[in-house]
Amino acid sequence: MEELSIRVDDSQFRRHLTNLEVAQLPFAAANALNDTAKDALEYIQRRMEVVFDRPTRFTKNALMVWRADKRNLEAQVKERPSVGRRHYLKVEEGGGARPQTGVEKLLSSRVAWGGVIRSVLPGEHARLDGSGNWSSGERNQVLSALGAQRDPRTNTTERSAKRAPKRAKYFVPQHGLAPGVYRRAKPDDIAVRVLKFSDKAPKYTPRLGFYEGVDEVWQRRLPDHLDRRLAEAVARAR
Repeated sequence: MEELSIRVDDSQFRRHLTNLEVAQLPFAAANALNDTAKDALEYIQRRMEVVFDRPTRFTKNALMVWRADKRNLEAQVKERPSVGRRHYLKVEEGGGARPQTGVEKLLSSRVAWGGVIRSVLPGEHARLDGSGNWSSGERNQVLSALGAQRDPRTNTTERSAKRAPKRAKYFVPQHGLAPGVYRRAKPDDIAVRVLKFSDKAPKYTPRLGFYEGVDEVWQRRLPDHLDRRLAEAVARAR
């Protein structure tokens, strides 16, 4: 997802301004652009509440405002630098196949299993967090049990397993059960599936409406913000 820039074309606007207003225009325009960009960001965050089921803080805070100033009359609504290329908002905006997540890459490259692990989904017995996503606690337990952690020191060993005999056991069956990761709480318990394996990438249809929504906010809100900010700047300058 590329950033969306908001600019001011003041060539026609300047013809109807006094000298004092022209002098204050760059400062007022920068503030108006930042106000509009803030409105656009809030629109996208509200849109996430409609499109997604219980969006996480990570999702809602994936975008930011890059502020304009009087020397650079351009504000941007863009991804935070910390988000990186992996964020699924890119797919939600443009549609198409979702890239593998970090967990999927670890499982596909480090788990001994005869099939292809292209994507994973929480199973019916997975432990979920408040947003309906696979809980980070169980995710780490699974990666450790399967020897798939990035840091080998955090993987479960025979010695560490003996120190916690009551801890649930996670494993990947080679045959006889549907593909995935299973949990067995006690040795005699029936194993239940907590993670499903798939050899296909999830595909999304475009639904976020980032560009269309921001453009609509820009067209509707920028003129009002510019009038207000210019009046404020002129009043302070007198």
